Amino acid sequence: MITARSFGTTADGAPVTCFHLENSSGAWAEVLDYGAILRGVAVPDRTGRLRDVCLGFDTAKEYQEKHQGYLGALVGRCANRIRDARFTLDGRTYTLAANERNNHLHGGVRGFDQYVWDHSVEGDTVVFSRTSPNGEEGYPGTLKVRVSYTLTEDNALRLVVEGESDADTVINLTSHAYWNLNGHGAGDVGSHTLCIDAIAFTELASDNCPNGTIASVVGSPFDLRTARPLEEGWDADHPQIRQGGGYDHNWAIRGTGLRRAAVLAAPESGITLSLSTTQPGLQVYSGNFLPVMTGKGDAHYGPRRGVALEAQGFPNAVNQPGFPSVVLRPGERYHQEIIFAFGLD
Repeated sequence: MITARSFGTTADGAPVTCFHLENSSGAWAEVLDYGAILRGVAVPDRTGRLRDVCLGFDTAKEYQEKHQGYLGALVGRCANRIRDARFTLDGRTYTLAANERNNHLHGGVRGFDQYVWDHSVEGDTVVFSRTSPNGEEGYPGTLKVRVSYTLTEDNALRLVVEGESDADTVINLTSHAYWNLNGHGAGDVGSHTLCIDAIAFTELASDNCPNGTIASVVGSPFDLRTARPLEEGWDADHPQIRQGGGYDHNWAIRGTGLRRAAVLAAPESGITLSLSTTQPGLQVYSGNFLPVMTGKGDAHYGPRRGVALEAQGFPNAVNQPGFPSVVLRPGERYHQEIIFAFGLD
């Protein structure tokens, strides 16, 4: 069942709509046409009580004013960082908007998260679409994008992201949802355990962009092949942890196609989140610098009160020839899937 309601207006008066997706067991998800944002997800804990486990806000105004944390946003045209806000494609150099010191982050000064998208309901799916014009934030090519959200009967939220361009460009779309499986306002997530199916991660340079090294996780806080609490790793005495202020790194997920990449679990609530994706990488951000702010229902948010699991292409891939390509050419179709499947431990 999908219902829609008004969610206020943007600062320039554009109406914002909230879509409520609910399955027969009562689990639900809410998405906005502003930023194609995932506003909330409620699933049962081990006692059967529904808990909203996704950080978010109560008004469109808050999403506009507090967008620095990218809560629930669909980020693009290119998620994560591009070093020095530039890249060269087919011999031509493009200069992008720099919005994190010298780097380009999550699409620039006004990324995809700050637009009202077109929307439609197709059966049990909400679909958002927009056209990013040639030159937006410095990117080449007119890019048509489409993002769909489907909530299944077995409490899985499926995202499909698609794109087509009329010129060579780069594209890397992902969901920047923050998860707290004890409830979105339940404090820090240090006791959550995380398991990632990866034997390598991309090391960070001093500007928090990858330095080009794909390093083994063995013997480091990045070895999450066996589940371990986040708090065991995010303050570890390791140069890469110190560089990121905790986890803010990309893991190279094993395999190809749609496969399980990670499992997040909360011992207190018993809720688990299994993430499957077609993407090559998984950026884990342990909310190290999440701003102190008030969220939904006057919940207190701040550093490490949520963890983002961002299935995506590798950061700065367009400038690293050894990384999987994020280039999209005319006639090609960008198609990636992310599935957040909720269960109980």
